[in-house]
Amino acid sequence: MAKIVLLEKIHPSAVDHLRSEGFTEIVQLPTALKSNELRTTLADVDVVGIRSATHVSADTLKHLPNLKAIGCFCIGTNQVDLPAAAAQGIPVFNAPFSNTRSVAELVIAQAILLLRRIPEKNARTHRGHWDKSAQGAYEVRNKVLGIIGYGNIGAQVGILAESVGMRVTYYDVESKLPLGNARPAATLEGLLEQADIVTLHVPGGSLTENLMTTERIATMKPTAVLINASRGGVVDIDALNAALRERRLAGAALDVFPAEPKNDKEEFVSPLRGLDNVILTPHIGGSTEEAQENIGREVADKLARFLKAGTTRWAVNFPEIPHLEKEAKSRILHVHRNEPGVIARMNADFAEAGMNIVAQHLQTRGPIGYVMTDVDAPIPAALLNKLRGEPATIRCELL
Repeated sequence: MAKIVLLEKIHPSAVDHLRSEGFTEIVQLPTALKSNELRTTLADVDVVGIRSATHVSADTLKHLPNLKAIGCFCIGTNQVDLPAAAAQGIPVFNAPFSNTRSVAELVIAQAILLLRRIPEKNARTHRGHWDKSAQGAYEVRNKVLGIIGYGNIGAQVGILAESVGMRVTYYDVESKLPLGNARPAATLEGLLEQADIVTLHVPGGSLTENLMTTERIATMKPTAVLINASRGGVVDIDALNAALRERRLAGAALDVFPAEPKNDKEEFVSPLRGLDNVILTPHIGGSTEEAQENIGREVADKLARFLKAGTTRWAVNFPEIPHLEKEAKSRILHVHRNEPGVIARMNADFAEAGMNIVAQHLQTRGPIGYVMTDVDAPIPAALLNKLRGEPATIRCELL
């Protein structure tokens, strides 16, 4: 039976689901682990579940030959070296949909609070100032919400925004079908120029690093506000800080940061601290009971299906084979370099051993091939060793 380790206080729904699927050897640890601790803790582990604070590098993966799958109990997967995991035959699963509503609700709430200048009014009232002025406070009705990144969350934000009377425009590097009355913007700069609220919903990585530069922030209206609930590196914090302090921007709300504390004992440091027109939240976009419960169940289900049937549907870095019930006597999961002749040689090995293949499913993704083979008899150890010894083999497992 597979050994599973879950880090970072993953919701109990994950454990409940895994146990309901027959997995009992589950270890839960409350915090993230550094690379050297990961190597020690996961030395004999089949599956690890993490959130955003645990980083799994290519070097760490080299020291974990027994690891078969990684579950990211969150939306993002940039904390894992995905190509390195694939090259080692390890699919990575995440929860791209489960916290969509929670993040979208937070963004809409922040938009309303910022346009009404509630953060500033709240801070001044706590200090004893009774400021009832309406100057600079606006309704969100008829205001333009500019969404950068029109994926699952961005589209949901747009739907909620329209329900409170906002006009929605969006920009995405890919062509996306608009929902509701949303309109695509031809350029990013064009969106920034017209939006009263700009909200970011793009993936992390080099292509979006410092997407919001000094120049792009300067393109925004001085009455506009900026919201980032995507990835910390997307906004140049120094540029944003300067714009806010110089009143070239009306306000901002950030839920993610370039550098975040690893736990609640470590101090959060940011030049934006102390600004009355800024909402700072500790990466809680998906931190609702509903979202965490859904994430726990969704990722646990993907891991259970992989362990029991080899299913890789929705893996973010791996050839995808949909769920197929194991009905034959034996199932071989073979991960290999995507090169000519691998399947022919493998099937010849089955034939030579007198094995009848009753079903076979192959998918490739870049340099990786993944084939699921069902046979109607037990697999001899000699055949399994021969398949594992094939020069192109990355991983070969018998279910």
